[in-house]
Amino acid sequence: MSLAPVLGEETDKLVAAAYLHDIGYSPKLVDTGFHPLDGARYLRDVVKADDTLCRLVAYHSCAVNEATERHLYDVLTIEFDEERPELVEALTYCDMTTGPDGTHLDVADRLAEIHSRYGPDHLVSRSITLSTACIVASVRAVEEALARAAR
Repeated sequence: MSLAPVLGEETDKLVAAAYLHDIGYSPKLVDTGFHPLDGARYLRDVVKADDTLCRLVAYHSCAVNEATERHLYDVLTIEFDEERPELVEALTYCDMTTGPDGTHLDVADRLAEIHSRYGPDHLVSRSITLSTACIVASVRAVEEALARAAR
């Protein structure tokens, strides 16, 4: 909701995506083991959710890098078109400035938390390392948009 000044009428859609972006971690939904794809498929195929919501879940937090690591890039990009960059950045901001327990974190602290949870050799850590520049750029772009909106 704090992004409403920059998202306007798309705020509700982003709030839904923020709540649902990790739904693919649910053991009942795991198919590929790649939670953005599994979650987006569930939202599309079972829930019949809005296409924008599905695309946001599919591409959140620079997911293409993990898709590549998992050899699922082609599957992801064939099944789901990309979403508008400013919405993907907004969801990445939400994901990468919030800890697992819901506390607000600086993006560097959130990245460190992910690395500490998975360890340096895990596929997720490797993907986050590849995604760090993209994630930080997304967070900074949203922070700048919020600062402009506050003026």
